[in-house]
Amino acid sequence: MNFSFLPTGISQEAADKILEVINVFETSSKLGKYDAWVAYQDFNYQGQSYKQITYGRSQTTEFGNLKKLLEMYIGAGGTYASAISPYIPNIGRIVGGVPQSFWSNNTFKKTLKDAANNDNIMCVTQDIFFDRYYFQPAVAFFVHHQFTHPLSLLVIYDSFVHSGGVPNHLRQRFPEVPPLMGGNEKRWIKQYVDVRYEWLANHSKKLLRNTRYRPQLFQRLIADNNWNLDRAFETQGVDFP
Repeated sequence: MNFSFLPTGISQEAADKILEVINVFETSSKLGKYDAWVAYQDFNYQGQSYKQITYGRSQTTEFGNLKKLLEMYIGAGGTYASAISPYIPNIGRIVGGVPQSFWSNNTFKKTLKDAANNDNIMCVTQDIFFDRYYFQPAVAFFVHHQFTHPLSLLVIYDSFVHSGGVPNHLRQRFPEVPPLMGGNEKRWIKQYVDVRYEWLANHSKKLLRNTRYRPQLFQRLIADNNWNLDRAFETQGVDFP
């Protein structure tokens, strides 16, 4: 994977491993499944939950950034651009206070799968897209707050993929401050991971409770002092030598 920017101290090997872990979390495959789509009832709007499509190597959401991904693909001249273009104006649309999802549109879903399976432009576009809209914002947070360890970047990147960032409501639940403010990096990461685990494990939504394995892995890596991700570990049945 060619990342547009890697911070000092984060090697290509470490960045690749970070990406592979997130791919396993999202699609059970180190390489990621570019054609993967799932319909989850996880879009919250005005106090109600609605189904939406999540798609691609690291699973972007229909009411999140799916439209941006597909616009990038169309702009790159993808083979399926003409088939996808008619859907663009209505992706993520809310009409009369009701989100309008394509989760039950079999033609749309098949087109997404076909594009990933049959057109390498879709795979290349997804790599650029997930780097631009998820990995680089996580790197910016990592650099700004003066974190240094690969495990810290993994924790932060997972939070950006899974929650769209590092939520303030979780940061307010533990006392440590980030290194930028004179705090201890390892202590901040451990406290954030522990708080994130408790939040997910006790969440009112089963869908989120079922993702507590993510911070559980980080807790194991912290306990093993594997801050450089250079020792073997396992998650979701996948080995990382």
